Amino acid sequence: MGNEKFASEKTAADLQQPTVESRASTDRPGYNILPARTWLRAYQSTWLRADLIAGVTLAAYLMPAGLADASLANLPSEAGLYACLFSGLVFWLFCSSRHTAITVTSAISVLVGASLGDLAGGDASRFWALASCTAIIVGVLAFIAWLARAGVIVNFISESVLIGFKCGIALFIASTQLPKLFGFKGSHGDFWERSGHFFSHLGDTNSASLLLGVSALILLLLGKRFLKNKPVALFVVIAGILVASIIDVGSLGVKVLGEVPQGLPPFGLPAVHLSDLNDLLPLALGCFLLGTVETAALGRMFAVKHGYRFDPNQELLGIAGANVMAGLGHGFPVSGGMSQSLVNESGGARTPLSGFIASLIMLLIVLFLSAALRNLPQPVLAAIVLMAVTGLFKLSALKHVWRADRAEFVVAMAALLGVLGSGLLRGVMIGAVISLVQLLRTASRPHVAFLGRIPGSRRFSDRQRHPDNELIPGVLIFRPESGLVYFNVDHVCRTILDRVNAEPKMPRLIVLDLSAAPRVDLQSAHSLGDLSKDVTAKGIGFQAVEARSSVRDRLRTEGVDSKMGGINRFKSVADAVEDFQNTTIL
Repeated sequence: MGNEKFASEKTAADLQQPTVESRASTDRPGYNILPARTWLRAYQSTWLRADLIAGVTLAAYLMPAGLADASLANLPSEAGLYACLFSGLVFWLFCSSRHTAITVTSAISVLVGASLGDLAGGDASRFWALASCTAIIVGVLAFIAWLARAGVIVNFISESVLIGFKCGIALFIASTQLPKLFGFKGSHGDFWERSGHFFSHLGDTNSASLLLGVSALILLLLGKRFLKNKPVALFVVIAGILVASIIDVGSLGVKVLGEVPQGLPPFGLPAVHLSDLNDLLPLALGCFLLGTVETAALGRMFAVKHGYRFDPNQELLGIAGANVMAGLGHGFPVSGGMSQSLVNESGGARTPLSGFIASLIMLLIVLFLSAALRNLPQPVLAAIVLMAVTGLFKLSALKHVWRADRAEFVVAMAALLGVLGSGLLRGVMIGAVISLVQLLRTASRPHVAFLGRIPGSRRFSDRQRHPDNELIPGVLIFRPESGLVYFNVDHVCRTILDRVNAEPKMPRLIVLDLSAAPRVDLQSAHSLGDLSKDVTAKGIGFQAVEARSSVRDRLRTEGVDSKMGGINRFKSVADAVEDFQNTTIL
């Protein structure tokens, strides 16, 4: 029986399997803390084979990913193995997604590696302790966000910012790995400094390193083309170790991974100073934002594809537990990984149990097989990293944003250049700030529709979209298409007044349709009253209609409803227009 059967999108077993947010389970004690209790009670023995196959396949991907991303974080290779191992032991208990795999990721790893150098002061053991402490802080932040039910925070980082940020990360990672591929030492600094160093030292290329690295890269490319979702990276790692064991590559100037300790590290809090916590907070916040957005995006994708519900707030608890365990186990920050999760899904995973199985296999590797990794050539590891980042740099996505929305493209490029020029941590913050500014800019300038009557009806709609809508002589009708709050009401009032003043003939009535405004705050209520006063001072009537009950209550409480023609729940735009026309005829 092939894996395809288990990877089908909506089999009968899928429909029988309880969702993490099923209505029947939400009332059970402990549900929000340990959702695994729900689906484990309904676990079917027929799912176990699929979860086993997916777990084995996932573990084969996690090992080279852990090694490669540990090098990006400037940490010993075993730190990546520990991070994948300990985080995977708990994530499956708390997550709501059936297919998301928790792991180290290139983006977070390079963010850690580029941010802790100055704080560590050249001390490798302190660097490792700071990285582990960062993971614990990320876990604490995620736990606080879970308590506050702040899962919606992921929606504040726009897709355009993520596209630009990931492209910038890919270029930055490439600038760190190309010197290793060519067999000479890289430099420090931002992308431009590293790139300049690489091109100026091409004459120092080690031919044996380049041959090994390019060969590994070709195998990975062929595997991606012909063996999709197969653990090709694992086979490349094994092949590299065999080559280095048979041939003395060290004598040819090729650097190898070196000794990887066998066994588990001491479990506990990292040795850092209390004052370090404040210094680590910006880095932890950046890792938290990246990890939360990536994990939630994966969860939503799989939930839509397989027809189950996804709770982004519940995923925060999974991220919290995973990062705290990774930090206590001498790892570094983790999140949901795109390629690893796709491997887990294609392997046939039916439940989060596949992630736990993968962690158990990682445990066996750490206990009994990690010493065999010492002969892994560094150029082979660099090739694996370079292959992984090709999934981050999406030129087609940039082209699509350019064609679809130039303003969004500018945002994406700002995030990209922020990463390349200002460093990864600042790049994350630039992306987050840009997202918030973009959100506030959009919210502060809501569309104010100028309405016309739909021919042959009593209904009115935006004349900008439907130029055939009929204008009503002597009447201007406006509909703000947003809630009215202190930072956007001036734009709405100014838009209305500008249109009134631009009319060649002064209108006799202004109708304000409030049906699309779910909320009006205190300042907006008084601003609307002032708008009515300005309009009536010109000898123009003013009538507000179709306000929702909460909006009517606000306007009455603030004493401005009488200034706006008296507001009741019965009068519509059509009624206001007909009353005006009847009064004009009389």
